[in-house]
Formats: sequence, C-alpha cells, structure tokens
Amino acid sequence: MSEEITNTPAAEASTSAAARPERPARAFGKKRFESRRKVCKLCAEKIDNIDYKNFQFVKSFTMESGKILSRRITGTCAKHQRQITKAIKRDRNLAILPYSLPKK
Repeated sequence: MSEEITNTPAAEASTSAAARPERPARAFGKKRFESRRKVCKLCAEKIDNIDYKNFQFVKSFTMESGKILSRRITGTCAKHQRQITKAIKRDRNLAILPYSLPKK
C-alpha cells in the first residue's frame, strides 16, 4: 500500500509540462532588432549656442505639461541638453514659457 502513487496537482503539472513540445532555443547575443542611434540634430545642423529668445525652438524640447524632455527621447548630446535646460529655465523665469499647465 505504501508503494501506491497518488496524483497530486504538482505531479500532474510536471507530466503535462513534459508533454509540451519544446521551443527552439534562441541564440544568445543576438538582438531582436537593431535600432538606429539617434543623432543630435543640433550637432547635425552645427548649432553652437541655443538662444533663449528663440522660444518656439526651445518649446519643442518640452512636453505639453511643461516638463523638459530627456536626452533619451530627444536624442541630443549632453552639451546641447545642458544648453536646452538652461534656456528653458531662463524662459520660465522670464515668463516666456510656463512652469506647468493648470490641471483640469
């Protein structure tokens, strides 16, 4: 009697997993897609300094809510991202750009 095997949920799960066909293994080191590296559009256009008075251009680096877009999203280099941040903060201080939009 002690040799009887009872089917428990764990035992059934292990038998059903063995019945499934195995997937072919993916080769390690291969990426699913190759993303193109973002190029700083300010470097490409050879813009050295960002002018805070050009608020339409500076505004393109902010969200609708007023937050500054990150380098990851805009694709700018570190040098130009610092200049953009400084110009946005200067425009906010001079009331050219809003700090944030009112919540609805």
